[in-house]
Amino acid sequence: MPNENFIDYVKIFFRSGKGGSGSAHLQRTAQDPKAGPDGGDGGKGGDIILKGNRNLWTLLHLRYTKHIFAEDGGGGSSNQCFGKNGKNAVVEVPLGTIVKHPETGEFFGEVLEDGQEFVILKGGRGGLGNVHFKSATRQTPRFAQPGEEGMEEWLILELKVLADVGLVGFPNAGKSTLISVLSNAKPKIADYPFTTLRPNLGMVAYRNHQSFVIADIPGIIEGASEGKGLGLRFLRHIERNALLLFMIPCNTENIKKEYQILLNELKAYNPELMDKKRMLAITKCDLLTEKELKAIQKKVPENITVVFISSVGQQNLQELKDEIWKLLVN
Repeated sequence: MPNENFIDYVKIFFRSGKGGSGSAHLQRTAQDPKAGPDGGDGGKGGDIILKGNRNLWTLLHLRYTKHIFAEDGGGGSSNQCFGKNGKNAVVEVPLGTIVKHPETGEFFGEVLEDGQEFVILKGGRGGLGNVHFKSATRQTPRFAQPGEEGMEEWLILELKVLADVGLVGFPNAGKSTLISVLSNAKPKIADYPFTTLRPNLGMVAYRNHQSFVIADIPGIIEGASEGKGLGLRFLRHIERNALLLFMIPCNTENIKKEYQILLNELKAYNPELMDKKRMLAITKCDLLTEKELKAIQKKVPENITVVFISSVGQQNLQELKDEIWKLLVN
């Protein structure tokens, strides 16, 4: 399947390390057979840590990982020697990864920057050795503290693609072709109605060495917000985009109606998406005569920036980038 290498959702059982037990050792020497307690503290259990890695763009490397355990802390020993701290379990994830509870949906946090570390489960504290319990009235404590238990939880890691611009449209709207022309991305392209099966990211070069990231979101179909097609699975990626670029082919029978259907699907999925900046690209305009183009210009939605483009014919692509940049920076 074409989408086998794009994994944006995994469910994993995590367990942080248990703290090591404190030592109840009593020191005995030839000079002083009752020298007293000298038990050291136990080591701390390892944490479960997510770490951002900008070189990853999918959770594929975690696809078959069902359990991740951090190391337990070592026990304390004589001469007040501390136990070894348990090794942390560091899980590298792509930028845009969030953590949530599978049943309650509770949001634990997110990783947005390269190298950012986020502790999702803390390791248990090490127990205190018996040396801490010595007092004037208790000269020889023969007990120590056990280590604190670690934490364990089934958690969901979910990737939401980080991009400045998200392309929104029905299958075969020309999204993949546009991203292949504007950037170095190489999406699968076909001349029949099919939908991209995984998001494609591309870096678009702009004036004065500036750039922005564009994401080809898999095609939405009517009813996507209700779980039809692939739309529901990928609508979450749109939540990260600063600007939504709607794309509708020029040969669409009713452009306003199609635009409204797309808007309705986004609103049904998450009403907050209506607050995002929007613009509209009418695609495949190389198929039109000048007279037909003028006729279509009267049939586009009002109150939105509209650009008439052709990715294949390289028409108005610089104007498109200029309008995108204006909306991104303003």
